[in-house]
Amino acid sequence: MQLGQDFHYQTLQLKDDYEGAVTATLIAAKANRGSRRSILYVHGFIDYFFHPHLAEAFLNSDIDFYALELRKYGHSLLSHQHPNYCRDMKEYFEELDLAIQTIRTQGKASSILLLGHSTGGLLTSYYMNKGRERDSIEALILNSPFLAFNEPFLARQMIPLVAGLISSISPFAKKDNALSPVYAQSVHKDHYGEWDFNLEWKPIEGFPAYFAWARAVAKSQSFLQKHSAIGQPILLMHSSNSFKPKTFTPETLKADTVLNKDDIARIGKKLGNNVDTIEIKDGMHDLFLSPAPVRTAAIEKMIDWINRFPITGKQDA
Repeated sequence: MQLGQDFHYQTLQLKDDYEGAVTATLIAAKANRGSRRSILYVHGFIDYFFHPHLAEAFLNSDIDFYALELRKYGHSLLSHQHPNYCRDMKEYFEELDLAIQTIRTQGKASSILLLGHSTGGLLTSYYMNKGRERDSIEALILNSPFLAFNEPFLARQMIPLVAGLISSISPFAKKDNALSPVYAQSVHKDHYGEWDFNLEWKPIEGFPAYFAWARAVAKSQSFLQKHSAIGQPILLMHSSNSFKPKTFTPETLKADTVLNKDDIARIGKKLGNNVDTIEIKDGMHDLFLSPAPVRTAAIEKMIDWINRFPITGKQDA
């Protein structure tokens, strides 16, 4: 999906990594006014930013909008790279640092809030514990964050061990079609959804899940479950329903079919000392891609939460 003329795209030049040249992409709404509260959106796994309606909702609420497409995702994916690949979630801290600095200096933001979806929710939660610019963030908003693998207990315990062993022997070892295509089918307009997106960047069948990536995810999840101490306010949002369908059914449009909402609620409430939870009735995994009445409710509840806080600059951690 092309976002048209409503957004600026800025390439962030990053340090070379083990695959060579690396970039990230900072997207800014052209309607941003500057010198006011700003939101920085971070996408999930097998994902990128294609949510102009979300940007519009923030702009209509006097909040400037930015989105970050991480290295090896979306506009940032280069021909020599393995899609969506990382060996440590801290790799993404470089582009988060640069994006936050850019919003603060070029956009002259009065304050910045982070909004993370799924793996982006995991990353932003990890960043708010360890990232260099974390103290300049006013609050953290989580849209169905990936805080635990949606697997049985024993399998969940084995993931870091197996993934660590395999990736230490073969860094690019992968599991093809590790994610069900049902969720992507439920959101794309050519299947059962209403959204158009770039199928090279977000294929219906997904990208391979690299064992190195799984190890990196498990490591950051373990840290958050045991040690997270985010000082800023957190809004935790998730669906009222979750299940793992093998094929599409109408219920797929009313539930999180990627993650377990009970895991999100259980772990999310321990991320910091100031966590508010909002359960969205019949929400999909990306709450903001749910059918219109549901996504509208989710966006309104989120913005109402933001507006509870006076604009006084960054919160003290």
